[in-house]
Amino acid sequence: MAELITKIHELRRSQKLSQGELAEALGIRRETLSHLENGKYNPSLKLAMDIAKYFGKSVEEVFEFVDEE
Repeated sequence: MAELITKIHELRRSQKLSQGELAEALGIRRETLSHLENGKYNPSLKLAMDIAKYFGKSVEEVFEFVDEE
């Protein structure tokens, strides 16, 4: 099974954004963003692309899947 590692928290903090501010900019609930940051939720492809675009990064720079064996 693969584990999702996300850099959303670091990117958000580097731009001094609250979860609420980023969630509003992305059109999602703050709780959804919290689950994404904590690896409890895998984003849809569209949401992953929206997040990457917001930060001017590629999807691969924001999200990483690591195979667990």
